[in-house]
Amino acid sequence: MPTAYIGIGSNLGNREKNCERAIKLLIKNGITVNKRSSMIESEPWGVENQPKFINMAVEIETGLEPEELLSLLKRIECEIGRRPTERWGPRKIDLDILLYDGLIIKRPKLEIPHSHIAEREFVLQPLSEIAPEKIHPVLKRSIKDLFSQFPRNS
Repeated sequence: MPTAYIGIGSNLGNREKNCERAIKLLIKNGITVNKRSSMIESEPWGVENQPKFINMAVEIETGLEPEELLSLLKRIECEIGRRPTERWGPRKIDLDILLYDGLIIKRPKLEIPHSHIAEREFVLQPLSEIAPEKIHPVLKRSIKDLFSQFPRNS
């Protein structure tokens, strides 16, 4: 079964509870969660004038194709209470496919690996906790190496 990595973030409501609920809904929908990172608090990215985020990552196994997985993640976001807002604005939950096996997909609504992994310390920190040796299929660098590029992590 394919292995994928999902980024989870929340900055509205009970942030930790929102992240935990997302994991429970993944499992309820037939996703196997193999590993989960710690939760970290991070500054907002993209739009700065909003509450801090709680971020984490999970390693999953799924029989779903990438597009099906994305559809499931969007349904879970809606169930938890995510509503459309400005891009990178505040949200109860954000679920992103970070990596999916070694696939490289670039479509209008789906990009794997996630296009901003290397720019986001709050993605790399939890991902490096559960998959430090995983190789980014485009950049050909390990997650641990990408994470070390941030000053306090080198």
